[in-house]
Amino acid sequence: MNKPLLYSFLIALVGCSTIEKKSPGAFFAGEIVNPTSEYVVLFKDDIVVDSAKLNDENRFVIQLDTVVEGLYHFDHSPELQYVYLERGDSLMIRLNTEDFDESLIFSGRGEEINNFLVEFFLSTESEPAIVYSFSQLDPVDFSRKLDSIKTIKLNTLNELVTEVNLSTKAEDMAKASIDYNYYIYKEKYPFWNMRRTRKNTLPDLPDNFYDYRNKIDYNNENLSYHRYYYNYMKTHFNNLSYMGCYTKCEDAHYNIIKNKLHFNQHKLKLIDSLVTEKDLRDNLFRNVAIDYLINVHDTDENNRIFISDFHRRSGNNRHSAEIEAIYQGVNNLQPSNKLPNISVFNTDGTLVTLQEIAEKEKNTVFYFWSGTQRSNFENVLRRVAQLSKNRPEFTFIGINCNTDALRWQSLLSTNQLDTEKQFRTDDFENLKNALVIGGLNKGIITKNGLIVDGFADLYSSF
Repeated sequence: MNKPLLYSFLIALVGCSTIEKKSPGAFFAGEIVNPTSEYVVLFKDDIVVDSAKLNDENRFVIQLDTVVEGLYHFDHSPELQYVYLERGDSLMIRLNTEDFDESLIFSGRGEEINNFLVEFFLSTESEPAIVYSFSQLDPVDFSRKLDSIKTIKLNTLNELVTEVNLSTKAEDMAKASIDYNYYIYKEKYPFWNMRRTRKNTLPDLPDNFYDYRNKIDYNNENLSYHRYYYNYMKTHFNNLSYMGCYTKCEDAHYNIIKNKLHFNQHKLKLIDSLVTEKDLRDNLFRNVAIDYLINVHDTDENNRIFISDFHRRSGNNRHSAEIEAIYQGVNNLQPSNKLPNISVFNTDGTLVTLQEIAEKEKNTVFYFWSGTQRSNFENVLRRVAQLSKNRPEFTFIGINCNTDALRWQSLLSTNQLDTEKQFRTDDFENLKNALVIGGLNKGIITKNGLIVDGFADLYSSF
């Protein structure tokens, strides 16, 4: 760390140690081991509050003159994590990107609530498999099991509240994490049970099974970007939509599975009727649209009906341009079309279009990978190597996303990849929308330069 930055860092840190909680500002700084980006960017909701460039020792400093108390998140591309900030906080973090969440530690004023939230997040990562194993139980026994898990977490929070002078807002945020995570499992139980018991009907639920819904606030502005609150809302509307169709349609379960248009229109209608908070409403509409357009692969006519209903109900949704781009991307990826007009870089730094690449080979499979997501990178390489051996009639073309040019070249060399079959983009957002990339398992199959399957999957389509 150079001396001027070191002095300012120490002065800020000492100053923050004497900041009273009533001070309007906050201090956020730390060290990133094995950085994957030059910057740390701080967001409130989805708005950039501030950013800082890492110095030569991979440290950063963000000093906020004023802070709106509540949940923020910091982004060190491609990863992000939450941070709860209150007036007068002086938070330091340290993390290693090779184990981003597990290595994250907060210290300083405000550390208690933030370490609790991180530990809670980590504790929930393996939890769904455990709760799923309970789902073959009847509703009463399942609820008892779930209550015991929730009680342990509430007791941990109560101990923290006793030991540390948490603000009411911080305590409420922590409790919301516990409550809404619990509610998600309750919403999922009927479907998990049907799958586990291999029955074609949903279990009969006690009248009080969903009593917690009486406490749900569909328009809590403070929780709009809270991961468990938002995930609960998505799961809840899936449940409500399914149940609405299930109770009214003959041979309901199979009709719901088959008629995805009707099911997703039902979700749009429910969100429209129950949610008025602007950010949450826009994000939920966006979630339904992306899920339908990317994953359903419906007919052109049904896609047109859905997108018309989306625009009619969501009004001035701030994601409308993105959804429209994805809709156009879906249309462009229909069989027998040429590939969208997207250019990528070859290893010489020359731009070449996807169509030009496709026309060089009779049968081509485009696949996508990121050098900043190690597990994805390794899995994709392993799968492509296997497919190249088993399906020699195809030429597999890799498109790199979210990796700078130097690191990309290094990865190609280290992994001995054929540079004639590797390309990269420096505009992933445009590529993602144009090619409707919902996940990095996606493949696009072409023959003689024309699309055969614009929505292939490396693991299920071959």
